[in-house]
Amino acid sequence: MIDLDSLDWSKSDGLLPAIVQDAEGMVRMLGYMDRAALKATIEAGFVTFLSRSKSRLWVKGETSGNRLRLRSVAADCDNDALLIRADPEGPTCHTGAPSCFGSSPPFFPGGLERVVRARAAAGSSESYTSRLAAEGRSRIAQKVGEEGVEVALAAVSGDRDELVSEAADLAFHLTLLLSERGIDWREVSEELERRHRERTATASS
Repeated sequence: MIDLDSLDWSKSDGLLPAIVQDAEGMVRMLGYMDRAALKATIEAGFVTFLSRSKSRLWVKGETSGNRLRLRSVAADCDNDALLIRADPEGPTCHTGAPSCFGSSPPFFPGGLERVVRARAAAGSSESYTSRLAAEGRSRIAQKVGEEGVEVALAAVSGDRDELVSEAADLAFHLTLLLSERGIDWREVSEELERRHRERTATASS
């Protein structure tokens, strides 16, 4: 995942600041890691920090249960700061807020995914999402195609507000289709990142 020996542990008494970000791009918290904390994070799969006040390692959420399940670790350009991507198992801040920085996560894509899945599973005849989900994959796919055409027409017409509205419709229907197939936007994002890495590597070779 990352070469511990490539990091600059000589700064700040062997500690590196570690920013934790979730899959939706929200910054959850800032902590500090020494070599042992980062090694424990990678090996156990849960974000572990060095407690500067208690002078010991601590797994985030070890008491509350609100752990941070590790997805990836990256270093900055100077190799003296870390970006930790993780899946939170509950709120991160001790106040009960999702983030220690007090900001709200963006609705798209994670919030939209949660709403779509809940409504699709509810089976309510009053919910458009539930009714469309009940019609099955082929009908959902048809709606994605229709909304894609609407986006293209709005783009050509030059009406900015209409384009935004149609793009939102497309995002909703595509989210429902992905959900029906058991796919989330994170996988789409990872595929885009993979393509970018490959093309960047090709361009630099």
